[in-house]
Amino acid sequence: MRVGLFVPCYIDQFYPQVAVATLELLERHGCEVDYPMDQTCCGQPLANAGMEQESIKICQHFADQFAGVDYVVTPSGSCAHHVQHNYPRLVPDTKPVAEKVWDLTDFLVDVVQIGSVTARFEESVGLHIGCHSLRGLRQAKSSELQVPEFSKPQYLLDLVDGLELVSLSRQDECCGFGGTFAVNFGGLSAKMGADRLEDHIGAGAKVIASGDMSCLMHLDGINRRQGLGLEFKHISEILNSVSG
Repeated sequence: MRVGLFVPCYIDQFYPQVAVATLELLERHGCEVDYPMDQTCCGQPLANAGMEQESIKICQHFADQFAGVDYVVTPSGSCAHHVQHNYPRLVPDTKPVAEKVWDLTDFLVDVVQIGSVTARFEESVGLHIGCHSLRGLRQAKSSELQVPEFSKPQYLLDLVDGLELVSLSRQDECCGFGGTFAVNFGGLSAKMGADRLEDHIGAGAKVIASGDMSCLMHLDGINRRQGLGLEFKHISEILNSVSG
């Protein structure tokens, strides 16, 4: 299958190792990966800030860049959710491309349907599922729904040799980032992040994993300021890990 790799702007600038891990995972599982060199931001920051009309040209550019692939995969639940759910409304012509966009976790579980990985990661890991991935993409059961338990990110982490997944008391709680929320309500955002870290630490986590580096960026900032000594890994990095 021919896959277009979309790398969100903050991953491109701050966490390029996540993009590399995603590329290597996709290639390892039989994908022919294209990386359009002229790709840009998906436009989510503008739209979230109330400037949807200003983001329309970005939406159209995204659709043009990825028009020729079978799937578009990104290591970001929030970006995937924005394109899937908002592009068809903002620019109807982009719907065919928007329908091909997948977050990496969903793609590995639902399309590739992987049943094993060669990864080894010997650590106690706490899983944080971002709000867009949890309640937007429905990658796991949220506590307010009366449905059977399921979690795609947990399924993937359970495939990793040596990894111990800790049990959280509030597994679907927001980290407090929320993009512009962290800017407009900094104090509240920081307190929510500190509470989220407290739950992970209490459960014995040494590493916090997520499919959204934006959440991990926020949590790691608090971790560094408080000197908590935690590590933060995108799920692609763990799935691509070869040593403990």
